Amino acid sequence: MRSFTNSRNEQTLDEIWVNQHTPVFTQGQSGRRENILEPRDIPVVYADRGGQVTYHGPGQLVVYLLFDLRRMDLNARSLVDGIEESIVSVLAGYSIGATTKRDAPGVYVQATKIASVGLRIRRGCSYHGLSLNVAMDLEPFDRINPCGHANLKMSQVEDFGGPNDLSLVTDDLVRVLSHQFQFTSLVHTKGIGDSLVA
Repeated sequence: MRSFTNSRNEQTLDEIWVNQHTPVFTQGQSGRRENILEPRDIPVVYADRGGQVTYHGPGQLVVYLLFDLRRMDLNARSLVDGIEESIVSVLAGYSIGATTKRDAPGVYVQATKIASVGLRIRRGCSYHGLSLNVAMDLEPFDRINPCGHANLKMSQVEDFGGPNDLSLVTDDLVRVLSHQFQFTSLVHTKGIGDSLVA
């Protein structure tokens, strides 16, 4: 992501990278070590995104948004708002009522956190992005204070009767994100991501 962002120019297409990680804790730039309670066998990786510590693992959809914010006339706040609104919209399609909090980025369902947002903006371009818990083992979240909040309970799409098919949720979220950020076409590329043309 850093290499892509550092090397892009005004003609570089914006991209969405869709991932599913092996188990890992990632600690953001403002993260505090005391929020990593008991990592045990799961590695801790320090990331150059905003935010505190979170967990990534199988069954979780991780989406990296590599956008030229200047070209899209977006700032950090409008980007976060658009990401959160997209997740809320996808969940509504599964009859899951979700909300956001102005002072705590992410998406929440019934006092639990179902999706996290952590970004970095460099040279007017964004990278990192969001994670949406779909159908995963949530136990590792008990080994940290998720997003720096003690006793914050995490949930997932499957818990509320939504689909446990990661491919289906991926397609739905990429479609809604594309509409939210007004991309006129979506070109799937082999490998890690999808190239988007604004």
